[in-house]
Amino acid sequence: MDLQTRKLNLISYLAQLQDELFLEKLETYILKQEKEQQAELKQFTVEEFIKRIEKSELDFKNGRFKSQEELEKITANW
Repeated sequence: MDLQTRKLNLISYLAQLQDELFLEKLETYILKQEKEQQAELKQFTVEEFIKRIEKSELDFKNGRFKSQEELEKITANW
């Protein structure tokens, strides 16, 4: 089933939905997801960017990182 068909099926389901509590939970979830996505796309200030670089360098010096091989093993199970 393609994405467009899935969207239309969902719209049809929602149009017939009578459970107000379920609809409220769904709205809350959707709004939360939108807010999180917008926050993820926020541009760093120069100061924030420098702090992240400094923290990353410190993490690397203290061995707080994963190798490419470790990441590949982790993501193989996704």
